[in-house]
Amino acid sequence: MNILLWHVHGSWTTAFVQGPHTYLVPVTEDRGPDGLGLARTFPWPESVRELTPHQLRDTPLDLIVLQRPHEEELAMRWLGGRRPGHDIPAVYLEHNAPHGHVPDTPHPCAGRGDLTLVHVTHFNRLFWDNGTTRTEVIEHGIVDPGHLYTGHLPRAAVVVNDPLRRGRTTGTDLLPALSEAAPLDVFGMGTEGLARHLGLTPARCRTADLPQAELHTTIARRRLYLHPVRWTSLGLSLLEAMHLGMPVVALATTEATEAVPAGAGVLSTRPRALAEAARHYLDHPAAAAEDGARARDAALARYGLKRFLADWEDVLQEAVRR
Repeated sequence: MNILLWHVHGSWTTAFVQGPHTYLVPVTEDRGPDGLGLARTFPWPESVRELTPHQLRDTPLDLIVLQRPHEEELAMRWLGGRRPGHDIPAVYLEHNAPHGHVPDTPHPCAGRGDLTLVHVTHFNRLFWDNGTTRTEVIEHGIVDPGHLYTGHLPRAAVVVNDPLRRGRTTGTDLLPALSEAAPLDVFGMGTEGLARHLGLTPARCRTADLPQAELHTTIARRRLYLHPVRWTSLGLSLLEAMHLGMPVVALATTEATEAVPAGAGVLSTRPRALAEAARHYLDHPAAAAEDGARARDAALARYGLKRFLADWEDVLQEAVRR
């Protein structure tokens, strides 16, 4: 099949395009949010092609994967009036948990009979008001980076984008206290100036924005993975850390309680308990490695690429038949 989707979420798309289809990704001259084109830091197969809006106009399509509300109008404009869900089968993929009046927030696709709404977690489906729209849950799949964990650096790795802008959502306000238990290395876009903003010295908090090719090896040298996010869907960085063999210390919020089983780390809604867990892993490297190995086994079993692609294939084929 020829499948049109926008390059919105690099890690998720990297897994999705490992399937057996041809994936068409819009590209614009400015490579802005609606036309990023091919990934520059993620390894994508040759089955992914970037096309300009002009090229898309007459391109035959079998299915469209929508991921943001405005993409439907964008698709109609770029595809010569062809409407997703009517002229071309469509699936809407929801990456995020709802914001606003949770749990009474209606999904933008609520009440639609012409497409399938896919959530990446059961938590998301539960908390969005989906109305009468046909809904499915396809949990994340990860391209396995391998068991790279060494943990020889007694620091905690945190991966988050825009922690200053997103603030309490990503648990940025919790970092000063947590850094007293374990020095933090925070990776991601928009992390520059974070330590200064929080009043932390480099010894307690360092930041870097690394290409994806370097990120996995770099964070795997840290003793543990810290996930202080209050409200999100389910961070792919958390699942990637588990694949690497890292023990996890995370807030017990949203889907994290499903993703991290007992023995793979510590989950709690009490920041003090997370600090104690981080301190324990720093003081007991062998225990950290053992819990990290269990985290990897759990992640491979639940978030493996083969299951992910098989689940998506079922939904895509059903959408085309409808």
